[in-house]
Amino acid sequence: MDPNQPPTTKKSKPGLSLRAQALSLLARREYSKQELARRLLQYTEDADEIPPLIEEFEQRGWLSEKRVVEQVMATRRRRFGSQKIAHELRQKGLSEEAIAGARESLKVSELESAREVWRRKFPVPPANASEKARQMRFLQGRGFSLDIIRKVIAGADDE
Repeated sequence: MDPNQPPTTKKSKPGLSLRAQALSLLARREYSKQELARRLLQYTEDADEIPPLIEEFEQRGWLSEKRVVEQVMATRRRRFGSQKIAHELRQKGLSEEAIAGARESLKVSELESAREVWRRKFPVPPANASEKARQMRFLQGRGFSLDIIRKVIAGADDE
């Protein structure tokens, strides 16, 4: 491949229909409706083909918002807080109801997740105010709420 040539936008295998491309994508991982539509745009000249296909897949149970939420939560909950996970779910185009349900589920284990992430990154408690602020910023960047962060850092002072 010539490095000076722009990459081609069509990645489909010859002879595969848009439906087959969608099934191939869904066989690898769960997609939200918005994500799948965006991915399928590269395989078709007519964007009007995509919404009926997505509707059919949803009716057949091949495309599920609930499974997308479960997959994201399963892969992210041990490393990130509920705020970051909720943001990722919004980016995927999921409904606010699904995101609210995920946040409620995440709140149950968020404190323990934050402690685990904090312990892996910082083996010793903060020695001074600047170190404490650095550790708090790290946890905020991971999407944990300020309330949870304060509990984690305060627990470190107790040890």
